Amino acid sequence: MLIKRREFLRVTSLLSLSTLIDSTIAGGLAKTERMPALFIGHGSPLNAIAENQHTLAWRSLASKVTRPTAILAISAHWQSRNGSFLTSNPQQQIIYDMYGFPEALYDVKYPVKGFPGFKQEMLSEGLQQGIGTTVDWGLDHGSWSVLVHMYPEADIPVVQLSINADLSPMQHLNLAKEISALRSRGVLILGSGNLVHNLRLRKQEATAFDWAEEFDQIIARKVLQGNFDDVANYQSLGQLASLAHPTNEHFLPLLYVLGVATRGDALSWHNATFYRGSISMRCLLVS
Repeated sequence: MLIKRREFLRVTSLLSLSTLIDSTIAGGLAKTERMPALFIGHGSPLNAIAENQHTLAWRSLASKVTRPTAILAISAHWQSRNGSFLTSNPQQQIIYDMYGFPEALYDVKYPVKGFPGFKQEMLSEGLQQGIGTTVDWGLDHGSWSVLVHMYPEADIPVVQLSINADLSPMQHLNLAKEISALRSRGVLILGSGNLVHNLRLRKQEATAFDWAEEFDQIIARKVLQGNFDDVANYQSLGQLASLAHPTNEHFLPLLYVLGVATRGDALSWHNATFYRGSISMRCLLVS
């Protein structure tokens, strides 16, 4: 199923109440030890069919994480209007929302189950009554291109949460704080984006542009210092921020991972490398 992001923004903005379905409990999420959270720098869709330092890093990070009961993914490639939405498909559909790549990429399958009762689980925890549900989306490449390496057996239910394009970065950070209790219900919060993402200025060499390296280092340092509000206010960096993120959708998943972090969590960066000079592949583990 091919769905263009712009088309989905239009469709989602017109969703009526009849298309937002109420979830039903399917099993339930038991109390667990507090799960880690992960931000993955996903880079090119071709990583889905590659064996390289990035995919090895993703597998290594998965091995450091207790096996989750469910995964809540926030991908740069699903933006919505007029609200945030959870997928509620019993079986997740895989969305090939990228164009002009080798046929082998479109042959990738990730037959993972969804979690129709996830919204009800959130309500039972008193979390975010305002988030809607939809069956009109699934897992886009920001999610499945990473998950095929981290959990190749596709045996952990996955729910994807849209990025509400009407919200400011600070509002995204605050929204994430409201769902942090899911970490104590066996849910792995997985953000997929890039700390620096400027496709228009990419080059053949991996070596980072000076401005990309500077932005990457500033944000990485603020994260480790716990200055999450400063991270959300990244646009205060002016031209540096504009170069690093001409649009903000690849930055916002990081804010969801920071938002679910709590005092006492350890934060560590992994795979601090660049792809084609203007895409940071950094990954963050919150544990």
